[in-house]
Amino acid sequence: MAESSWPSPSYNDRAVTDAEYEAIAARFSDNGVYGDPTDSAVVTAGVGLTVNIRPAVTASVRGHAWASGTSTLTLAVAANGTSSTRTDRAVLRLDRSDWTVRAAIKQGLPGAGVPTLTQQTGGTGVFEILLANIAVPPSATSVSVTRGERYVGTRLRPCTSTPLTDPNPVLGELRWETDTKRLSLYDGDELRTLHHRPDQMVVDSPFMGWSNETASILEARSGVVCLRLGSFQRTSRVLDHATNSRLPVMIPAAYRHPNRDIFGIVYITGAHIGRVTIPSRNDLKSGQVWLTQHPDIDVGDRVLSSSISWVVDY
Repeated sequence: MAESSWPSPSYNDRAVTDAEYEAIAARFSDNGVYGDPTDSAVVTAGVGLTVNIRPAVTASVRGHAWASGTSTLTLAVAANGTSSTRTDRAVLRLDRSDWTVRAAIKQGLPGAGVPTLTQQTGGTGVFEILLANIAVPPSATSVSVTRGERYVGTRLRPCTSTPLTDPNPVLGELRWETDTKRLSLYDGDELRTLHHRPDQMVVDSPFMGWSNETASILEARSGVVCLRLGSFQRTSRVLDHATNSRLPVMIPAAYRHPNRDIFGIVYITGAHIGRVTIPSRNDLKSGQVWLTQHPDIDVGDRVLSSSISWVVDY
């Protein structure tokens, strides 16, 4: 088949089919709703077994425009006569049998989780994008809705950090999470954090036997966690050299190493050196900081720390 291009005077007298239009328009705009996560939810629970789509919503599906209209659009949800909760999905569906985009309910199977979106490409079939998940309990007379609309953005997708933000990310897609101030990239396997600059965090956590003399501060920058451990004073009972002791610090879950323990050096009254261990995320002591190698420590002795850093996906 010879190469071609369209629209063009030399190609079918500038006439373009629906399939040809989709081929060029699908990447003019990403699939999704025009707006951002600060807008009101597109889908909300209606009366009884219904959901409502708010007026004045505009979206794009494979380059095809859709508008919700000037009044509330109501969609019926099927009853659930089983003993298991069913999860349906409110979607926008491009149907290539008539080349229209319509809001629809994609019904799930009771107890089977959410139904998979159908995203067929080419000149036939359908292409769906998510607006919301709908929980339908057994014998329900009403439903609950979890918003899940995705936004077109400007090639950098604004969203939130909730899992329903984007159930079908595209390779190379960039996301800016408005609630966490995080920039991430989908690499085909998972979202990777490119930039994140949370505020400094004081991670002191009082624990028996120790007092915090200097605050422990945690900072994170684009996947690197830096912990400046504070200084601690022994307040009760002599700590025997053979006994490990938990220090008054707690690392937040998002900043714990996923699979490796982290070690650091501390200085102890009397020109002694000790070792601290920060267990990995999958350890029962995850988030805690333990003094694991040390001499006998008397009441009133101090543990002086340095900085420790590690890499983490968060």
